[in-house]
Amino acid sequence: MHLPFYLLLINLSSFSFATNTTNISNEACVDVGATIILQFGVYQDSCPQAEPIIFSWVQKAVSEDPRMAASLLRLHFHDCFGCDASVLLDDTPNFVGEKTAAPNLNSLRGFEVIDAIKSDLEATCPEIVSCADILAIAARDSVVLSGGPGWEVQMGRKDSLTASQAAANNNIPAPNSDVATLVSKFQNVGLDLNDMVALSGAHTLGKARCSTFSSRLNNPSGGPNVLDINLDFLQSLQQICADGNTTLAHLDLVTPSTFDNQYYINLLSGEGLLPSDQVLVTGNEETREIVESYVDDAIIFYEEFKRSMLRMGSLGPMTGENGEIRTSCRVINQV
Repeated sequence: MHLPFYLLLINLSSFSFATNTTNISNEACVDVGATIILQFGVYQDSCPQAEPIIFSWVQKAVSEDPRMAASLLRLHFHDCFGCDASVLLDDTPNFVGEKTAAPNLNSLRGFEVIDAIKSDLEATCPEIVSCADILAIAARDSVVLSGGPGWEVQMGRKDSLTASQAAANNNIPAPNSDVATLVSKFQNVGLDLNDMVALSGAHTLGKARCSTFSSRLNNPSGGPNVLDINLDFLQSLQQICADGNTTLAHLDLVTPSTFDNQYYINLLSGEGLLPSDQVLVTGNEETREIVESYVDDAIIFYEEFKRSMLRMGSLGPMTGENGEIRTSCRVINQV
């Protein structure tokens, strides 16, 4: 992809957000010692082709498999209760990594796309662009290519030297979580209730296995209010899952490959796929009000989503002398 076209696409997608970028970057990128740890435009001089290269590979992957947009976005989410590319590491004799953690096993995908991006970047500008930054940029590009908003990505992360299956099991919310559990998991890493509801909107893309929402079939409302049950939707799920728990269902049945606010519209209709989706309207009045505001105005959702993506992307990144720039995203560098 030619650089001018890439920049035009991203700039047009993020134009409405420009007035908010400075405040958010200052809040997210300054540590207690007033040292900037994440910045915008980190690779402008050291690897100016970095973002266009990433965009080109993501564009290719999504054009071949539209579901890949959701998969790459989810990789960043599952990495970003740390944002250090630990989710990409294969197991070693020294540690059991995150790929086999319960939220990730037979679920996360897109690793081969990240491998291709990293290989291209290493050929263009060796040992410059971190795998963690690739994940953050690819997530943004996946949203843009699905018709959603764009934003300028903070960069400067380093890649971790290890990974933890236990940490992934403990930190990533389960698909049957109630609102209190969801809020607690997000607060544990520095995000709040508003971030949780906004970031849940990523479920406007992608699919989930029947095993992740089997309890939805037994407790269709996702909460105690039987008036929220959509019997037609329940019957459609039962038909989809009749062949077993490995069958995939769209998280958003209406516009499954488009990044929009349809996910929230579905929730108000009782058509949230995962229990942790539907509880946003059945389990808490505050989260329901936020959902309703996103239904009323998609622009509000887009702005809040971008803000929360920046906040999530700044969670506990390794920078400076911590971590490394891996030459392969699957393994740490050999000393």
